[in-house]
Amino acid sequence: MSEGFFCQTDNSTLTVFRESSLNTYGKASIAATLNGSYAGTDLTVSFSSSAVTSGSAETDIIYQGNKPVPSGNIGMTWCNDAVSARRCDQHYARWSTAGPTQSTACHETGHAVGLTHGNRASPALNNGDDRLRCMTRPSEFSTLGPTNLGNINATY
Repeated sequence: MSEGFFCQTDNSTLTVFRESSLNTYGKASIAATLNGSYAGTDLTVSFSSSAVTSGSAETDIIYQGNKPVPSGNIGMTWCNDAVSARRCDQHYARWSTAGPTQSTACHETGHAVGLTHGNRASPALNNGDDRLRCMTRPSEFSTLGPTNLGNINATY
């Protein structure tokens, strides 16, 4: 996973698109994560059959597979269209493989909704602290933890 500044999506209605560069396993991992862990949040997730990349109603997260990521990383997430210093209209989440696991899908989606690695949290935690659940680095968990859920719900 990549380090860096993460801003949160701009509203609680989370529209997502899974590119054809993801294989069936990768698309299923993303769906299982969003319909599982993220269903327990105040976010309303909807899957789109196409991506909207301009205008006021852009797709919130576009997932990509088989794309370059920084050396030493499995995936990365970045804001493509910031609306303020803390809010983003559109994120891209990508993996170096076509089939991300549920743990990496949970992790990269977490960045798109404003979650960070433990060493960037307040109070700071070790990046491997189990309380971070899928936001640990490297991630061994495929679900959000209670702290993650609370942070997402307090934000949205």
